[in-house]
Amino acid sequence: MTALQLGLDTFGDVPTDDAGRVLTHPEAIRQVLDEAVLADQSGIDVIALGEHHRPEYSVSSPETVLAGIATRTERITLASGVTVLSSDDPVRVFQRFATVDALSGGRAQVILGRGSFTESFPLFGYDLADYDVLFEEKIELFHQLLAEQPVTWSGTTRPALADADVFPKTAGGLDTWVGVGGSPQSVVRAARYGLPLMLAIIGGEPERFRPYVDLYRRATEQLGTPEGRIGMHSPGFVADTDAEARETYFPSYQKMRNTIGALRGWPPLRRAEFDHEIENGSLYVGSPETVARKIAASVDALDVSRFDLVYTAGPQTVSARLRAVELFGTQVAPMVRDLLASRAGSPA
Repeated sequence: MTALQLGLDTFGDVPTDDAGRVLTHPEAIRQVLDEAVLADQSGIDVIALGEHHRPEYSVSSPETVLAGIATRTERITLASGVTVLSSDDPVRVFQRFATVDALSGGRAQVILGRGSFTESFPLFGYDLADYDVLFEEKIELFHQLLAEQPVTWSGTTRPALADADVFPKTAGGLDTWVGVGGSPQSVVRAARYGLPLMLAIIGGEPERFRPYVDLYRRATEQLGTPEGRIGMHSPGFVADTDAEARETYFPSYQKMRNTIGALRGWPPLRRAEFDHEIENGSLYVGSPETVARKIAASVDALDVSRFDLVYTAGPQTVSARLRAVELFGTQVAPMVRDLLASRAGSPA
């Protein structure tokens, strides 16, 4: 049985200090660094930084921030969550993460995705009409680069390569996953390349994603590719009590959700909907015991070997975020492992 990994994800949401002042982008980036150091010290397995190009988020270049984290941590895996490969260059992505891998002693991990936000496409000169072909061609090239041998490749989205060697090399290969938001085609694509699968489950009952887990395993078997690990990430927040977690998290989560919803045609978030999602959906909000029990149930139901909690949402306070990181590492993670171990040892 593959050992369970437990991680934390953030997009570098711009927080506030305890006096209510909104931090600047430089301050917000340094705050992410401090939280990653605390995560490392608290025993958390992974810190994953997402890429965004919007004013409410501070991290537009995950690998740059991860390089800084690498110099101040010792054991935690340093991941992107995700790198929008469609609007980037596969060669440069490989080189940057190979550099993080060197700085961290082999702890870098890249999670490749198509991007649910589209600001990066016009920003870097890409046409959204090419959304699908951009990712299809670029992940094909990136997969070839992972062999760390000279590459010959041609496509329509970037200049061809002829026996091109790419540097720096890594010491033991670059750990590469594919992030998927719920498209069967994306699941099969990850299986085709034999890359681990990360499912973004941000709403509704987690169990509804079990068909994607089964599809991935069936596809790897039929295609004859290696079956990689399967993980999931979902939003949530940990505080000392259930009531504190809900009351602390709701205002900032509501603001973040309504900002995005205004662009996507969603109605404003109601408190009843928020509470229902905690009770029945994919919000992991509460005390350490409440969150641990819900994570364990989801990991068990989906049969995955990794769970990442997206622990930031909107303008939360710095102190609340730091406490959430500490509680997740020191209390939630051990409880999850104990709960799953006890279930595995229970008689059928």
